[in-house]
Amino acid sequence: MKAIVLDLGGTRMKIGLVTAERIIAESLLPSFSGNGIVPRLKDIETEVAKMLAATNTGLSELAGVSISIPGIVDSKNMHVLAINKKFEDMPDFDFGAWTRNTWNLPVLLENDARTALVGEWQYGAGKNCNNIVLITLGTGIGGAALIEGKLLHGKHFQAGCLGGHFIINYRGSACTCGNVGCVESEASSWKLPELYRTHPDFSSAKASSQVLLDFKTLFELSAQGDKVSEDVLQHCLEAWSAGVINMIHAYDPEMVIIGGGVMKSADKILPYIREQVNRFAWTPWGKPQLKAAHFLDQAGLLGAAWLMNEYVKEYKNV
Repeated sequence: MKAIVLDLGGTRMKIGLVTAERIIAESLLPSFSGNGIVPRLKDIETEVAKMLAATNTGLSELAGVSISIPGIVDSKNMHVLAINKKFEDMPDFDFGAWTRNTWNLPVLLENDARTALVGEWQYGAGKNCNNIVLITLGTGIGGAALIEGKLLHGKHFQAGCLGGHFIINYRGSACTCGNVGCVESEASSWKLPELYRTHPDFSSAKASSQVLLDFKTLFELSAQGDKVSEDVLQHCLEAWSAGVINMIHAYDPEMVIIGGGVMKSADKILPYIREQVNRFAWTPWGKPQLKAAHFLDQAGLLGAAWLMNEYVKEYKNV
């Protein structure tokens, strides 16, 4: 069956009408996540209405509404438990009431890294493998784990999804989560401008004249031989490698999938991380496969739709 799928990122919201492994329709909206989710509901509803009309889809054809959340999610009771520096009204918002009142459809909530992992497992880089960890590199750093074909949730729904908050430098920088030296606080998009500006040679670097200090700029200037950019990139590669090795030690996967917008530079990232994993990961059985995500932007939509269909099957069998 088809499903309405919402991937509510901190910067962009992806809205899709999805069935099986096919995205029938998709649109993007700015999140304005600092204002909360409630002010964005009407715009989401309008986009969904446009999609349904454009594809001649009736509500009776829909399995439900599946929503990917960038936070800690109780996926049994469909409740957001905690979210960090974005959509801060979500823990008090009743998504189930909203979807019932708006479309008369059930809701499924899941952490966004977990839905991305499911999308890659079912349709992308992780097909035919049932022991996978996924790490997403971007504005923040997310994680998820699949063990023996089952998403890892844990007693309090935190298991696997805090890969970006493994501590890799206990004397490092403060993280938005309140901890110190997380992978995310060492090498994420929000950290990158500080990494540049605190470099002792920043004032004479090419990056000092850049309006936007993002990963696209980092890889471009590094390729041009800019020494400061090369130093910052090396720092990020080392931080990401440490995070990957921690995930390997924690979850014993056969495969590690790395996703996120930064992986547009996978040809620079994967060889370095692979070398570090081969040197330092303690895996006497062999080495896990290391792959770039097949989908840069759509894994979460596909994974969320697959989970909704599984949820509906389980519900009907109760």
